[in-house]
Amino acid sequence: MSTLSPMAATLNVAIGGAAGAALRYQLGRALTHSLGPKAMTNFPWATLTANLIGCFLMGILAGWLARNGQGGDQWRLLLGVGLLGGFTTFSSFSLEMMLLIERGQIGQSLVYAFVSVMAGLVGLYMGLFLMRLSA
Repeated sequence: MSTLSPMAATLNVAIGGAAGAALRYQLGRALTHSLGPKAMTNFPWATLTANLIGCFLMGILAGWLARNGQGGDQWRLLLGVGLLGGFTTFSSFSLEMMLLIERGQIGQSLVYAFVSVMAGLVGLYMGLFLMRLSA
């Protein structure tokens, strides 16, 4: 149960979400600049990268919160729900999956789905493992 007022909790999520969304946007811009627009059109690199980074960071956050439970609700809301929720892009993932399927790129859609889910789980596990290792 949150010890924060509903307004404070909402502000934590909103501030974190705004920062996460801005970071996600900048990641997309940086990848477009480095890989080129054509690479970004052919495969959703920005979404994949954001989701993998977000899963890894969520693992670290979950491990940290499990170890340091006191006062963790504010950090969970700010960083987990807000920042990482705004940074990761599962809704974009779903849309891009459908676009790949509709364009007949079934093989790429399967690779994208498999890598997103499996590497995301590995990233989360690695984040948790690192936090547990340092306990």
